[in-house]
Amino acid sequence: MKYFIALSLIAMLAGCREKAGQPQTETTGTAQSVQNTSSATATTTGATGGTSSAMSPDDKEFVSKAGMGGLAEVQMGSLAELKAASAGVKAYGERMVNDHSKANEELSQLATAKGVALPAELDAGHKSALDHLTSLSGAEFDKAYMQHMVEDHEQDVAEFEKASTSAQDSDVKAWAAKTLPTLKEHLRLAKSF
Repeated sequence: MKYFIALSLIAMLAGCREKAGQPQTETTGTAQSVQNTSSATATTTGATGGTSSAMSPDDKEFVSKAGMGGLAEVQMGSLAELKAASAGVKAYGERMVNDHSKANEELSQLATAKGVALPAELDAGHKSALDHLTSLSGAEFDKAYMQHMVEDHEQDVAEFEKASTSAQDSDVKAWAAKTLPTLKEHLRLAKSF
């Protein structure tokens, strides 16, 4: 209740300042953002306490591609848990689900803080790959799934290595660097099948 009253007072003061011709401050802008969250896209403050940063197009593209890749890894991993003939491939699929779900959650928090929307559905290329794997079974599925994991993780490792050193946004750079060792381990494991 105290929180609601405080927000109401801040909103009233913001209105008074605007009517009096005074410039909007960060506090009044924040109150208005809180007040309008039901009708506007929410952008939250980052860990540094500032407003959402304007990310470079390359950083936004990396975040979006990482989100799409993570979404695909979880769906394909779930499929491997169900369809793989080999216990090792099933276990690998389970690891993909667990590791990429964790990374996806971290990325989601980062993207929300930066005001970047992540994909909610697979794009045509990833959907096609998932559909192809769905049509397979047994050893044929295992071989195709693991081949896809090698190719996909080779590309992921290259993209994450680049982002971990050249991303302009420090939070994106740190997340890529933190996630990279896991992706390298996924690639190492995928090549061992």
